[in-house]
Amino acid sequence: MRKLTDLLRLPTLNTAGNGCPMSFISRRTFLHQSLGTAATVLAEPRALHAAASASATTIPQPCAPTAWQKHGIIIEPTEDWEGGQVQNFTCPPEPLGNDRWRLWYSPCGKKYLIAYAEGTPGSPLKKVPAQCTPGDAGDGPFTIGHLPDKWNPVQVVHIHLKNGKHRIYFWAHGPGICRYLAADSDDGKRYTVTDPLRPVLYHPNDRAAHGVASPDGVMLSSKPSPDRPENEPPAVPRLISNDATNIYQLAEGSFEMFSVALLSVPKSDPAYMAHDNAPSLLRVIDRYTSGDGLHFEERQRVIQRDARDPADQQFYYLSATYTPKGRVGMLGHYRCQAQTMDLEWCFSPDGLTWHRPHRSAWLPRGDEKQPDSYGIYSASSLVQHNGKWHLFYTGVNSAHNGKHSYGPPRNVIMHATTVSIWA
Repeated sequence: MRKLTDLLRLPTLNTAGNGCPMSFISRRTFLHQSLGTAATVLAEPRALHAAASASATTIPQPCAPTAWQKHGIIIEPTEDWEGGQVQNFTCPPEPLGNDRWRLWYSPCGKKYLIAYAEGTPGSPLKKVPAQCTPGDAGDGPFTIGHLPDKWNPVQVVHIHLKNGKHRIYFWAHGPGICRYLAADSDDGKRYTVTDPLRPVLYHPNDRAAHGVASPDGVMLSSKPSPDRPENEPPAVPRLISNDATNIYQLAEGSFEMFSVALLSVPKSDPAYMAHDNAPSLLRVIDRYTSGDGLHFEERQRVIQRDARDPADQQFYYLSATYTPKGRVGMLGHYRCQAQTMDLEWCFSPDGLTWHRPHRSAWLPRGDEKQPDSYGIYSASSLVQHNGKWHLFYTGVNSAHNGKHSYGPPRNVIMHATTVSIWA
């Protein structure tokens, strides 16, 4: 499977000569932040369990997994420019009226690209790929200008801004490049990248992040990149993140973003997974906030492993759906040992405190014959439309590390509905 995040393959972490990740923060601080060792995780199991049990009785509960009805594949690769693989991971579904939708997605076979498909799920959809140029945006139904040559976009998020304009966010992959960019449009057709040299987020593999440690001390290359232009500043540490990101504009106009932080774990830690594509890294969820959606000043850890989670538990993404009861989260429940991805239900009244009472699959994966047998990666949100709640998601039939699959590896876009998301 073409990797949905984590760049494809992460390089080996810088080490201090003993095979363990180099320490950029004190051991005490690291343990406090990551909950990465058994001693820390199991320090207060009864208190943590009691708190979790209490929270489960005071928050709304989700519908049962059996309440979901799956409708199968709705987008699979049919065009040469899709390269044989598609995904809608972190991408928004937008109802257009009646049974028609605009579904944003990413071809991810030969190279990354972003696109949208319009029509009625279950019927042939009209597919519109982005036309990208390093100059001004061209004419057409979906064009992006000021995107440097060979920078390939993926994992698009579209927001119809409260000021009437449009914005898309996406991860750009290119030579030495892995960064989260924003592009604005007046008409929802012609988009212009705001500043490719000063992105919203950086992956630690980006050239501007070389020689810069994240707030958790992760630095994949200790030396500054010689390919970083003089007019491009080094990465801001608080903006270094993994590339599974969901971003939303809130009712009062500010922005909330959930992205994945990476923590280093030594080989002695039970969380170290030698067969993972990032064996010495642990994935957790951070929340960012911003007034304009371009400059994010605040960052806070909101979901990480605790005493009720197994040692191989990691969190791959968090998408949010805003309801009158609070935020319903779809959490990437990544079991690193088995290399499987489930969609876990969670809940937050404020975006800061997240409750995980069930810690299991909300939408079950399919059996070995189904395209979602190994993993489910959700769109950016659930949508209530025409009397049902709709979930569009990427189904994969191969392990995250690509070492096993049920049949030829593929990832496709699938659809499920339920009458209510509540118990």
